[in-house]
Amino acid sequence: MGLRRTSHAVYDTSYHLVWCPKYRKKLFEAPDLRERADELIREICEDYDFAVIELEVAKDHVHLLLSFAPRHSIGEVVRIIKSNSARALFREFPKIKKRLWAVELWEDGYFARTVGDRMTRQIIDKYIKHHRELEQGPAQLVIKLR
Repeated sequence: MGLRRTSHAVYDTSYHLVWCPKYRKKLFEAPDLRERADELIREICEDYDFAVIELEVAKDHVHLLLSFAPRHSIGEVVRIIKSNSARALFREFPKIKKRLWAVELWEDGYFARTVGDRMTRQIIDKYIKHHRELEQGPAQLVIKLR
């Protein structure tokens, strides 16, 4: 990606961000919803001048390798992406509200890791690309009634 510039900063930052739909529901099993979520996240990032290095919308979570100016906090960036994408997805796919108990698309929390000497961008990039190929096991407990 290389150095990026703003009017008062030169930076080379990369963050690996992960978040899930509420209740870790597998909302993105439908290809049209998954593709639209991918497009929306990319559009939001472009609007805010966040550089998407790699993005994967999985069935039950989102992986994003992103670079943004140091004037933004990680929490602010995640909030911008999650709130704007949720608003647009609810507007375009109102049926997904029925799959959620509360009318919230995303879990409140997220995972964030800075990319540096120990965890290189190439390792995370490779991980996200490889992740597309993996089949995930159940993320929730299965309760069997007798």
